Amino acid sequence: MSPAYEPVIGLEVHCQLQTASKMFSACPVGIGAPPNTLVDPYTLGLPGTLPVPNAQAVRHGIALALACGCELHPQSRFARKHYFYPDLPKGYQITQSDHPYATGGSLEVPGFTDAHGQPKRVPLTRIHFEEDAGKNTHVLGEDHSLVDYNRAGAPLLEIVSEPALGSPDEAAAYLRELRTLVRTLGISQANMEEGTLRCDANVSLRPRGQATLGTRCEIKNLNSFRFLAQAIAAEIRRQLDLLERGEAVVMATLSYDPERDRTRIMRTKEAAADYRYLPEPDLPPLSIPAAWVEEIRSSLPPLPAARRARYAQQGIAADDAVLLAAEPELGDYLDRMLDAGAPGPKAANWVTGELLAKLRSDGRDPSASPVSPEALAELVGMVERDEVSGRSAKAIFATLYTEADPSQSPRAIAERDGHRQLSDDAAIEAVVREVLEGSPGQVQQYRAGKTKLRGYFVGQVMKRTQGRANPRVLNELLDRLLDPDAPEG
Repeated sequence: MSPAYEPVIGLEVHCQLQTASKMFSACPVGIGAPPNTLVDPYTLGLPGTLPVPNAQAVRHGIALALACGCELHPQSRFARKHYFYPDLPKGYQITQSDHPYATGGSLEVPGFTDAHGQPKRVPLTRIHFEEDAGKNTHVLGEDHSLVDYNRAGAPLLEIVSEPALGSPDEAAAYLRELRTLVRTLGISQANMEEGTLRCDANVSLRPRGQATLGTRCEIKNLNSFRFLAQAIAAEIRRQLDLLERGEAVVMATLSYDPERDRTRIMRTKEAAADYRYLPEPDLPPLSIPAAWVEEIRSSLPPLPAARRARYAQQGIAADDAVLLAAEPELGDYLDRMLDAGAPGPKAANWVTGELLAKLRSDGRDPSASPVSPEALAELVGMVERDEVSGRSAKAIFATLYTEADPSQSPRAIAERDGHRQLSDDAAIEAVVREVLEGSPGQVQQYRAGKTKLRGYFVGQVMKRTQGRANPRVLNELLDRLLDPDAPEG
């Protein structure tokens, strides 16, 4: 990136809401159904059909607006956005243009800070409701295309950020956090591969330090975090090349070609007038009762930013905190461990390490873990109290996971399988002295400077104690008894 210019990025994110029916009709909505099986007269735009707002979709929208700290408007309005394309049966889309239900608010971007060193918060312009379009499939090598109307009319939220993101990586982190938030709220699957989370990126360049924005171009339909970052980087390069050649950037709608890693102009950017926005005549203003808002506010789950802050206060590493907040079930598991008395950093290490590796290997959710949070907390406590070694703890965990017997505690398995750590100083010292007395040559070599022999002594003691000697006590005894001034016998 040239030091003379800085990028300014804003995102428009479409999030398909998890409801049983579509935004304005009782037609079922879902993923993976055979083409054109989830349709009804309204979806197909047949004469005489009328829209009725989906109450569950509205509840989901309120939840997201509250989680982002938006201003909720008691009344908002719907409008018709006209454009003619095969995937839009009615010839228009019902959306909220000038009167959205929520404005303002912000979203924290983990891993990035502002000019004051505080966690970066990206302000939002608005969140509004709309219905989705169908899906066109262009058949390779054929002179026709196919259209599937299953998705047409599905409930969407469009979340529009201010132009406040400063890099491709920051934009990708913002989108990941938004996905984490909607999944935490339980309002969407937010799966980019399935299209339930889609993103358009507005990119412009301006002279570094200048307040006035440059000419923006919009990259459409980015369906992965990696492609989002790559597309923005490619568009920055394209605009920078134009500016450095003294050419103007023209407002345009772009696509991204991942194979060539470049953006391509599809059409010059249309303005709002091109869509002929008109007030929706078949829908009254959307009224949101204050009592409804407070009911939803009281039922919000722990939010990712608050969860990360709480974990940081407990000494949990930032990367672990981001992962635990990004997967709500994993964070819930950790919270139960903390409630059971496990120390934060050690508990987080076990959850993001041993537990998560096993769960992912078996394709299990944390809620289906054969090892309960309370059992794992007990095991962590045993390690902290030197009752078992770290190595033995992993063996006990593997047994807990494999046997999946809730009646078996970590302590019972440690006793049964001989994992209890030997921490008695006198007992370990007797073994250490026995090893040293039986290895006079090695002792002499060690004291002469061949310190690598220490591993030999540790191995011999562990062998005689069946790996149960407390490493801390063992090493303290070796420090003392292998001292050059110590007696050899």
